[in-house]
Amino acid sequence: MTVRQILKMGDERLLRKAQAITAFNTPELLAGIVDMKETMVAANGAGLAAPQIGWDVQLVIFGTGQIIPRYPDAAPIPPTVLINPSITVLGDEMQNDWEGCLSVPGLRAVVPRAMKIRYTGFDEFGNAIDRVADGFHAKVVQHECDHLLGILYPMRVTDFSKFGYNSVLFPNLAPESDD
Repeated sequence: MTVRQILKMGDERLLRKAQAITAFNTPELLAGIVDMKETMVAANGAGLAAPQIGWDVQLVIFGTGQIIPRYPDAAPIPPTVLINPSITVLGDEMQNDWEGCLSVPGLRAVVPRAMKIRYTGFDEFGNAIDRVADGFHAKVVQHECDHLLGILYPMRVTDFSKFGYNSVLFPNLAPESDD
């Protein structure tokens, strides 16, 4: 299939609320998911939301089942296609951790997220998904689902002293473009 261009912050399409998917297991849906997976892997991402490639639907993918080079200390997340997701926060515990985004290249910030969540939705075939996640897994799900609401992680930053370029904040990590 095709590695798609990832929209960057400032593109108004990233600020829209995505539309629900009503038909599963269609050729268009399956082809779009393949493109999203190839795009996410090519960009070394932990996840990708359909709006990031200009597709205005409630669809996110995340996890590769492997360590992600951009997040070397994070546990692998099972590969997941999540359609029409819903998130329920479980408990009051929050995590403040560094986040980056393929639509905000070269930058990272500390973002507050719920430590433990339950997420529900459907896979590409219409099978129900109902999982509990915590830590990095929960953070990735919340980050990707925010895209479906037109929210980018800088909108959630509460302390801008912890927001900057990767090359400055983490000079010993693998080089990443600050474009």
